[in-house]
Amino acid sequence: MADDLDFQDILQRIQREWNFMTEDNCVPVQVALQLMDSSSLGRAYQYEQFQETHRQLQKALKAIVNEHHQGFNSSIGTFHKIQSSIQTSQGRVRTLKESLIRAKSDLASTKPELKGLATSSQSYDVMLQALGNIEQLQLIPEKLEARISEKRFLTAVDVLQDALRMIRKSEMESIGALSDLRVYLSNQETSLVDILVEELHSHLYLKSPYCQDRWKAYGEEQAKESMGGNVRPVHVFLDSLSTSAPMVEDASRNPEADSFYYIQMIIESLNKMGRLDFAVDKIEQRLPVELFKVVEKTNNDVDQRHPSALRKSRRRNQDGLDLGAVENDIRSAIIYDFLWTLYSKFEAIAEGHRVVHDVVTGIVKREGLRNSSSLTGGFKELWKLYQSEIRSILHDYLATDGEVSHRSAQGGGNYHRNQRDRNKRMFKLSDMSNKSPDLTMEQDDLEFILKESVPGLVSDSRRPAGVLTSDNLAHPDGSATGHKLLIEPSVFNMGLLLPPSLGFLQRLKSIVPSGADIVTSTLTSFLDDFLVNVFHPQLDETLMDLCAQTFIELDAFQQDQQWFNHAQRPIFKGTLAFFNLITVFCKMLDTIPHDQSFSQLIIGQMVTYYDKCCGWYKTLVTRAQAQAQGGIRPKASASLAEPGEMHDILMELWNEKDGDNPDLIQKEIDLLISTTNAKPLEPLDMIFDRKAYASMCLLYTSMRWLAKKISRLRSISDHSPETSSHESGAGGKPRSARRWTLVNPAIPRNESSPIYLPMTPESVVAFDGVVTSYEDLATTVLLTLHLEVRVHIIYYISQSLSTNYLFEQAVNEADPAVLSLNADLVAFDEDIATHIRDEEHEFILTPASLSPLITTTLISTATRIPAMNAHGLTRMSLNILVLQQNLKNLTHSATTSLARAEHYYNLFSAGPDAMVERAKRMVRRREKGKRKEVGSGAAAGPKKGTGAGAGEEEEEYTYEQLKVLVELFYSEALRSGRREVVMAAKRGVNDHLLQLSEFLWQT
Repeated sequence: MADDLDFQDILQRIQREWNFMTEDNCVPVQVALQLMDSSSLGRAYQYEQFQETHRQLQKALKAIVNEHHQGFNSSIGTFHKIQSSIQTSQGRVRTLKESLIRAKSDLASTKPELKGLATSSQSYDVMLQALGNIEQLQLIPEKLEARISEKRFLTAVDVLQDALRMIRKSEMESIGALSDLRVYLSNQETSLVDILVEELHSHLYLKSPYCQDRWKAYGEEQAKESMGGNVRPVHVFLDSLSTSAPMVEDASRNPEADSFYYIQMIIESLNKMGRLDFAVDKIEQRLPVELFKVVEKTNNDVDQRHPSALRKSRRRNQDGLDLGAVENDIRSAIIYDFLWTLYSKFEAIAEGHRVVHDVVTGIVKREGLRNSSSLTGGFKELWKLYQSEIRSILHDYLATDGEVSHRSAQGGGNYHRNQRDRNKRMFKLSDMSNKSPDLTMEQDDLEFILKESVPGLVSDSRRPAGVLTSDNLAHPDGSATGHKLLIEPSVFNMGLLLPPSLGFLQRLKSIVPSGADIVTSTLTSFLDDFLVNVFHPQLDETLMDLCAQTFIELDAFQQDQQWFNHAQRPIFKGTLAFFNLITVFCKMLDTIPHDQSFSQLIIGQMVTYYDKCCGWYKTLVTRAQAQAQGGIRPKASASLAEPGEMHDILMELWNEKDGDNPDLIQKEIDLLISTTNAKPLEPLDMIFDRKAYASMCLLYTSMRWLAKKISRLRSISDHSPETSSHESGAGGKPRSARRWTLVNPAIPRNESSPIYLPMTPESVVAFDGVVTSYEDLATTVLLTLHLEVRVHIIYYISQSLSTNYLFEQAVNEADPAVLSLNADLVAFDEDIATHIRDEEHEFILTPASLSPLITTTLISTATRIPAMNAHGLTRMSLNILVLQQNLKNLTHSATTSLARAEHYYNLFSAGPDAMVERAKRMVRRREKGKRKEVGSGAAAGPKKGTGAGAGEEEEEYTYEQLKVLVELFYSEALRSGRREVVMAAKRGVNDHLLQLSEFLWQT
């Protein structure tokens, strides 16, 4: 490194001081002369510096040579070798040049034998090329079969087409040994097209094992998963699809592993063979049969998973009504299994057809093919068949006229002979037994010959599995689809059928290609006509039939044995069955898009049931015989309960709840007395049948319970402004609004979720009217029960006072009419306590109302007593005591008292003079009260109230009431056979009545 540095310093010094000597124009002699010139122009003064620089330069060079002498020595030897090689090459070039000159001279001379050699050489080349082609052609079958077996159809098509082009050359036509191979390749071309079509259908219709992951069998979470927003594999494939250039096969992957890639490869292969139009036609031709097979296989698989489903799914309630709408029963499991699985397959098939559509469309655009509409219209045909299949499935499982028991014509009587359908063939070759040894042997031989002669022509996927004809497309159960029905047809199945169907149609929107001439927003519109024209009439008919069965059952108006599981008080069996039926329909309607017409059907049946209950009420309260005038009319209690003055008074009492309003009670009593006086009661005017009275109690509780339950179903739908499925169109015909299936599919409801009847603001008015009608009927029944008790009291007391009270000796038992009244009151109390709440019980048998009524009746009907003596008074007192004791036992009230009536009849024993004296005291009290102006409570008029422990002086009676007592007092004398006794009695009556009139003329 030191030497290098010195050398660099020397070079720098030379560049700095002696730079002019490094230039090209430097003359060394001139520089030497200048170094020797000592004059002022010379460089003699630099001579020593020049010598010093020269010595240092020589020294540096020697140091460099000493350091690198080995490299110098090696380069000298290499130089000699290179020089020797160059000399040798120069000699060879001279020799080659001389040879070329000699060859040129030889070629310039003429030689005829060379022309024959050239011609022979060309012939030999053609022969060798033909032999090579023959060898290649002999390898073609093996290569072709290998590619076909590996499912590498693009390569197989290339191999086949290269072989066909080669064997069809003019020079190959004359080779007779290739005739068999020529026939084989021609047949193989047809066979390959058939194989490609079969493979295409195998993946389009999910026959290949590689397609199992494209669809999912039904599971409990299938419905929720199917509505998820995950990216579909078909969309990933279509996003990456490029048809601008012919497809290049990827030899590193299994072509069938990706079903969509495999479909694209098959279509590209068919297009390369020029058979794309043939393949599209085949797809359209086989589409109905293939879809039928898919549905049939799914149907059979579900049937195997649920054996004997049709028999076990017959779920009937105790009334024999086939409701069939339980969400978690075998029916829903079967239908969900069938529909979700089938629609999953339909969705996968639609994805395959979408890939076919897009690939064909890309090829048509790439190659500029004509008649593109015929090649790309397959998806629209698929959609039409989907519509038809969905309609058929919905119809088969809904049609009430398609039940197994009604549709099958094979179950006629033993003496019924079915006529043969002459349009059907009596036998078919496809009905031959496939297990016949002769047939099996012949079939195996035929397949062996075909496989040997035309490999790939016969495959397992193309093996005939039976011929589909119109005979076996119609199932013995009569279903329109030709498939076995898994469950019984029922209109209630709509709640199970529609959610999967709508879910499938919603998911299909993302699969429909844009150029398929299908408006995705109207995919579900075809269901409108079905739901309006098919489902609505069937729902109406089914609802009417089931409700009619509920109405006409013999025990419909009998007490339900299991009422305690549903209500606090006993109710009708028919009421419970009707509400359960309405609940089932509401559950079903909750699973389908709302339409006002469906709710109107249910409201209509509610009205019908109200009419039936009204009819039952009228049956209970109608007189058994017609009146001579006025025709048939209701019993007295029902007549009084009709709207009018009595109805208004009782409603005021009922609305007060406690029922303890003396003024209203007295109004009711006065109106009852006046009404019965104007039209005396007859036995036909009352309800003596205890069962009828109990039935009225049940009717009240049933109507009240039903109104409460029905009101909880009230719900106004969110879609109410648009709900009108039957608008008047041209000519007055109903037309579909076509909007209520365009919603998201309903998710199967949870059993714990509340049940509602969706309604519009218009229909909810009718619904509220029905609920109000139920409540009004219950109120009418309650008022009738209330009045029936009072009518019985008036009737029996009137009967007891219509007898003669002249007895020769004391009587120790009450009147039979009074005993009958007590028995009826006890029976009423038992029925009411059993069937009605305490609040209504108190309203019907309140002591605040019964005691005044009995008291007033005993006093006001005293005019009916023909005659009375002291023994008769004893019996009357006994009657009052018996009635009072019975009331205390019924009402459990110690304040129940008939003291006013007892005091009134006790005046009989006091005599007429005591009555006159009592009248005088009454007048004095009134005058004193007026003077003191104590108020209107002490004004003139009778005091008709009773008080516990009230003294005799506190009771006030009218002139008419005291007049009756005076006449009764003299009644025995007036009936005497002695004339003087009769005359004395008459004078006594007139005298005492005159005195009473002097004091009580204003009363």
